[in-house]
Amino acid sequence: MPRTSPLPSAAAATDLPAPRLVVSDMDGTLLDAAGEVPEAFWPLLDLMRERGIVFAPASGRQYATLARLFARASDGMPFIAENGAYVVRDGVEISSLVLDRAFVVEAVRLLRSLAGAGRDIGVVLCGKRSAYIERVDAPFVAEASRYYAALERVDDILAADDDVLKIAVYDFVDAATGTGAELDRLRETHQVVVSGRNWIDVMPPAANKGAAVESLQRELGVTRDETVAFGDYLNDLEMLDASGQSYAMANAHPDILARARFTAPASEDEGVVAVLRGLLDAEPAQQG
Repeated sequence: MPRTSPLPSAAAATDLPAPRLVVSDMDGTLLDAAGEVPEAFWPLLDLMRERGIVFAPASGRQYATLARLFARASDGMPFIAENGAYVVRDGVEISSLVLDRAFVVEAVRLLRSLAGAGRDIGVVLCGKRSAYIERVDAPFVAEASRYYAALERVDDILAADDDVLKIAVYDFVDAATGTGAELDRLRETHQVVVSGRNWIDVMPPAANKGAAVESLQRELGVTRDETVAFGDYLNDLEMLDASGQSYAMANAHPDILARARFTAPASEDEGVVAVLRGLLDAEPAQQG
């Protein structure tokens, strides 16, 4: 079980090196109930930058969506998008993993057959330039629009001219017990990860947030023990493993709580902010 020390003091945590890289999942972790970065986070980001600590959002969301969330302070910030399949800094690609065209066709046809058999699912084809959907009813478009700032409605997602990083599936009932159980044949060669109660991500075999974090560590000359990571769901497992100072949110999936070294307060309690304040010995901002 993880140690329940959600508010560490940088001065007291002598067994841990000072952080040089902080990586955080977004939904269910850093973002508030409105899907926005908490206002209390921005002064901590300034403080991290003053101390030479790199902060990197790591999400299943696309790069365009992450860039919009952090538009007020994105200069020099590395973004781990599409569950690690696409890493970008200052608009320049650092790394990417692309799905083979033949596999994309196979996977989309399988998902179309599941929908035809009665599964209430929608498919998002996630490319470097945009995400693409062919199901255009209001409930599905609303869900897809929450996570994809660059989103195109097309007649046939297989006709999209783009490098495909990921196939995201929204199951209106339950991803793990519903569509996720139907995708075993895709798991034989590719990663199929339940990334939320209703979302499943189909990705290249080597794509995950942990591999992206390890790539950043090498680029920055940062060790595993100098890396702090926050997560809440199954697509965060490898990222936590790649970080010596790993935090599961109190609202996290049981497997995440079991895997992480520490537990942070829940996302609705601004747990990432609370932990970072402790690590940085930063006082909460005074209310005006």
